[in-house]
Amino acid sequence: MRYLRLAIVIKVFVAALLLAACGGNQSAVSPAGVQSGHLDHLWWIFFYVTAAVYVIVMAVLAVAFFRRRRASNDTPPDQKQPARDAGPENVVKAGVALTTVIVVALLLVSFRTGKAINQLSDVPPQLVIKVTGHQWWWEIEYQDETYPTLNMMTANEIHVPVGTPVKLQLQSNDVIHSLWMPNMHGKKDLIPIYPTTFYFQADTPGTYWGQCAEFCGYQHAKMRFQVVAESADDFNRWIEGGRKTPPPPTDAETIRGRDIFTTSVCAQCHTIQGTGTGGRVGPNLTHVGSRPFIAGATLENTPENMAKWITDPHQYKPGIRMPMNQYSDEDLAALVKYLQSLK
Repeated sequence: MRYLRLAIVIKVFVAALLLAACGGNQSAVSPAGVQSGHLDHLWWIFFYVTAAVYVIVMAVLAVAFFRRRRASNDTPPDQKQPARDAGPENVVKAGVALTTVIVVALLLVSFRTGKAINQLSDVPPQLVIKVTGHQWWWEIEYQDETYPTLNMMTANEIHVPVGTPVKLQLQSNDVIHSLWMPNMHGKKDLIPIYPTTFYFQADTPGTYWGQCAEFCGYQHAKMRFQVVAESADDFNRWIEGGRKTPPPPTDAETIRGRDIFTTSVCAQCHTIQGTGTGGRVGPNLTHVGSRPFIAGATLENTPENMAKWITDPHQYKPGIRMPMNQYSDEDLAALVKYLQSLK
């Protein structure tokens, strides 16, 4: 029985390591920004303190257990002996005092960390991004307060320049969501009819994963997004490209795909700049061909996956508002080719 328990412990430990390795670049203890660095420091303080407390408690229990076994049976256990009872009483008193000190110290460290995290909100943001949570995808709008016509919309991806304070304006149009970018910051709730703000700064270039951290319905687990931290030049090229209207299609098949999009149910829910469509139910598809993922960062953006998603989205995300679509093979191929050309 003892060996069986040991085997179970080993299997659980190995499984935990494997799951940790599968997380990709999405970890609260792999900071890539100012706030996440503070949170990472706080996490490790809590980890070391609680680990030390655990070891001490287990050691005291072990000592008490073996001393009990070696104790003489000559004296009844219920008979009071001041000399014998003084030791355990002093241990309990010391434990209570030490616990109080540790709790107060951790409380002060937490307050200090919270104050350090909030300091970025005092810095004028150089970039303002409006994030709207939907069931189950993220609407991202880059806002230009001086020239609103330069606003740019995308979905499920946030690009930011390294070393730049960013302000996120968060809102939800349906239920409570929670935006969580563990490599950048903690989580922040999006509450309907109650906009909130969120400040962060990326210091390490790379691509990181974020997700909804508040259960928001059946497909909550598939409400993910990417955070791309890049140089200022790369970011400027990306956002300038996103503001441009895609060039009109030139070959017959792509033109046919555009016409299918603008005259079918697609145009009722989606927008493609330059086509006269204005749907706001689903993501803006102006540059959908350049996105690495579709379906709330659920599927890689390949022609095959896009065709499957258009035909039967409920196969991958049951319960979403997007309906099934029946197209002939030729029409579906033309529509997919057109959408893939939007870069």
